[in-house]
Amino acid sequence: MLFKNIGILDENLDYQSDQWVGVRDGRIAYVGAAAPADADAYGETYDGAGKLMMPALVNAHAHAPMTLLRGYAENLPLQRWLNEKCWPFEGKMTPEDMYWGTVLACAEMARYGTVSFSDMYYATPERAQAVTEAGMKANLCECELFFEPKPFSEYAICAKMEDFVARFHGAADGRIRMDYNIHAEYTSNPQTCADIAAIAKEKGLPIHLHLSETASEHEECKQRHDGMTPLAYFESIGVLDVPVTAAHCVWVDDADIEIMARRGVSAVNNPASNMKLGSGYAPLAQMLDAGVNVCLGTDGMASNNNHDMFADMYLMGLIYKGHALDPAIITPKQVITAATRAGMLSQGRADSGLVKEGFKADLCVLDVTGPQWCPMTDALCNVVFAGSGSDVVLTMCDGEVIYRDGAFSTIDVEKAKAEVSARAKRIIAEL
Repeated sequence: MLFKNIGILDENLDYQSDQWVGVRDGRIAYVGAAAPADADAYGETYDGAGKLMMPALVNAHAHAPMTLLRGYAENLPLQRWLNEKCWPFEGKMTPEDMYWGTVLACAEMARYGTVSFSDMYYATPERAQAVTEAGMKANLCECELFFEPKPFSEYAICAKMEDFVARFHGAADGRIRMDYNIHAEYTSNPQTCADIAAIAKEKGLPIHLHLSETASEHEECKQRHDGMTPLAYFESIGVLDVPVTAAHCVWVDDADIEIMARRGVSAVNNPASNMKLGSGYAPLAQMLDAGVNVCLGTDGMASNNNHDMFADMYLMGLIYKGHALDPAIITPKQVITAATRAGMLSQGRADSGLVKEGFKADLCVLDVTGPQWCPMTDALCNVVFAGSGSDVVLTMCDGEVIYRDGAFSTIDVEKAKAEVSARAKRIIAEL
């Protein structure tokens, strides 16, 4: 496909008007102010007048099947939310339920310009199937809680992960990747976590975990582990010897931030979820100043309610200014980076996340003719503070269009909606 006369956020996230972008063999083959010499070789020409192209978004922390829990677990703090609502509901979910929940999540993400997500949940084969069919990308990890101190090899998930890594890591032309999982410090034990870290290191795979989401989690860990914070504890047992994607990071302290920067930990900001559960505000400015790879995620639909990453970009760009009483604490470029390039880097996808020649063609196109986009004084400010996911008119993953002008090319969204609605009603009735 050849896009002509389209505004873009270039590889530096600077706005360039009236550009030509050529996509071929799944990659961006051309970016320039004039048509490429071989324009006819790109197939369809897309008129980009009144449109803006930017890197497609990356949801760096999600629980995709939790679309079934949307609107179910409301107005509760984290531990009651988990114990009274989420975990009992999840105990009734079947692998087929999780498949359909993931299908609907993929549709919702694609609709709003997201092509890749890091997902922590169960039923990995069914989730991998849903992502593959959707033509999207995902880093998947199989979740389990490790309350009993014993070798990881004695947990059934150990053999399952061996199988999943063999079957799914690199599947779908590399669109599916596998991560190892530690749910959190408070749902695990040192022996099992150290074993997981050693296996992940041996296999060269990352770990996805929750970190310092609440004040109580952070402080109770220090009581359990001789004053160590969750991050310091994880470092002490070898977990940070591999790339780690750490969700939330709301209560990390200055020493934690130094560790994150030094050990290359990717911190995933989840502003909607953190506010909805009353967890607090992550120290974003300090993390960014230290050089931490800060990403953006929605979390699950029981603590956010939608997969529109533009809504999370808006929150990330706004709420920390008010919390810190500093309007300059974070810039729109930092927000967009967190939602695009930083997320791809957290997933180990170094050749994605920029509108740049040679990079994977993971792109979204927005209609910027609406009144909220006028004037285009500062395109980045408009993206973060004026735009919304509903402005997305085309979503492309690895050069393939998966959403365009209200139509999903890979997903039967009406079927997915019907399945999720019926399955959620069944589970609630069983509870």
